[in-house]
Amino acid sequence: MKTSQSKRSKFLILAVSIFLLSCTHSNGDINESKGYQFSDNTALSDKFKSNLNNVFNSLSSNVAANGFYKSTFGKNSDKVYGLAQCRADISPANCTNCINESINVALQNISNSNSVEVWFTWCFLRYSNESFFGVWEKGSMGVTTDTGFDDAAVVPKGVAFMSGIASMAPNKPRMVEMSVLDVGQSGKRYGMAQCRRDLSRSDCGKCLDDQLMSFTYSVEDKRGWEIYGMSCSMWYHDFQFYSNISITASAGGGKLCHGITAVSMTILSFILTFLLAFRDL
Repeated sequence: MKTSQSKRSKFLILAVSIFLLSCTHSNGDINESKGYQFSDNTALSDKFKSNLNNVFNSLSSNVAANGFYKSTFGKNSDKVYGLAQCRADISPANCTNCINESINVALQNISNSNSVEVWFTWCFLRYSNESFFGVWEKGSMGVTTDTGFDDAAVVPKGVAFMSGIASMAPNKPRMVEMSVLDVGQSGKRYGMAQCRRDLSRSDCGKCLDDQLMSFTYSVEDKRGWEIYGMSCSMWYHDFQFYSNISITASAGGGKLCHGITAVSMTILSFILTFLLAFRDL
């Protein structure tokens, strides 16, 4: 910023900064690492490592097509089974990037394990020396946000809302369901449930029911929470965290900031034009 600019110019630059920072509020859907788990470190054969790299390349190259992909390479004890899945609303480019980030986590932190699971907000990666395709496994973890406790009157509605989403997801084409709950003066609540697509519909329902039974007591009074599992996952927030792929946008929801929108760019363009007009005042 030039020193000859007036206080008005400086104020407008500050306004631009505040405006842009408003789109990085915690209400924005951000892809974050949620953790990983692995079997004990072991001495991996060179053949296993080569097969694993082939699996990684296959998953990275193919997952964007529909947000889900399975791959196997090798034989006998050196065979590697891999799976990648992205949250249903994530764009192909973001899906691929998320899986690549997951692969990097595996390579940098747990490269000597033959069985690994990695979770990000937007995707899930798993590989193993044993086949897990189509198998429901109960391992899950609950995550609560820093948005605080919810209104007491909203809590039972939120639980029923997520139970309804969990009951509908197994019957959907890709075993994913998302919806909006209007809770009046308390705003809206947004929910999503998604199963791994290689599961049966029956196991999908069991997985989501098990997560609700295991975690409801510890998360039900929070305004935002997420449950990540090896076979299914759930998200619940007081802002619209997902992109609209199957429902009509609801007024009054929180911000969804995947970048600067067209409206933001229009406002920003106006402010910058104004700045230039008055920069010498």
